[in-house]
Amino acid sequence: MSNIQKYSEKTFEDIKHINEYGSEYWLARELASVLEYTQWRNFLSVIEKAIGACANSGVNINDHFAGVSKMVDIGSNTKREIEDIELSRYACYLIVQNADPRKTIIALGQTYFAVQTRRQELQDEFNKLDENAKRLAIREEIRDHNKSLAEAAQMAGVKNPQEYAVFQNKGYQGLYGGLGVKEIHQRKGLKKSQKILDHMGSTELAANLFRATQTDEKIRRDKVKGKEKANRTHFVVGKTIRDTIKKLGGTMPEDLPTPDQSIRELEKKEPKRLKKKAKEKEV
Repeated sequence: MSNIQKYSEKTFEDIKHINEYGSEYWLARELASVLEYTQWRNFLSVIEKAIGACANSGVNINDHFAGVSKMVDIGSNTKREIEDIELSRYACYLIVQNADPRKTIIALGQTYFAVQTRRQELQDEFNKLDENAKRLAIREEIRDHNKSLAEAAQMAGVKNPQEYAVFQNKGYQGLYGGLGVKEIHQRKGLKKSQKILDHMGSTELAANLFRATQTDEKIRRDKVKGKEKANRTHFVVGKTIRDTIKKLGGTMPEDLPTPDQSIRELEKKEPKRLKKKAKEKEV
């Protein structure tokens, strides 16, 4: 990540608020300051353009631009009420798209809110999927991230398939409370040739995806060297995720139900399912 990206994310993340319902929002006056608008009236004209763009896209304006008021200190123990606007991420995106493009911070804002908006779109799309579709999507993600994890492990000193098997086992032991690949196989009633990742529900797969991505990032970020340290890192990441699940009152991975159908079985049916879905859309 470049210094520009770090600056952008830190700046816009720093002024993000979370309301009582857990939803994020930004305040227009704070955003104006970050975007280097010294005159509120000038920034209001940008907001008006953004509201117009919102209306033209057929989106409910009130869901993204909400007028509020707050008391501010003006000196001598005196306060004054001023108007402000609560902005959604989408509203911020529209604002930076309509702001002064000559400012470097505007370009940073465009990148930041575009990426964040797309992330939310993908999350919304994912939430609409049924359980089997979620399993297929996450399993594919794990395949991709496991390649990156294997590369990171190799860079750290995990050289051959046998060492990588030990490395992977340590991650499972951390996440599954001491249970390794063999014990998880037995618990799920799987054959030795069957892959345990193909016999997990979406929640269990998501925990393992997080284990893989966070271990990958930590090994690279901390420049971990030596297979023993790599193994330890994988175990600690797995255990940390397990501890978090416990704190949240979630079900431990080993206690989650094993689906009736494997990922391979679902993948064989997937082309038929997609064709059926396409026909339903045509009707």
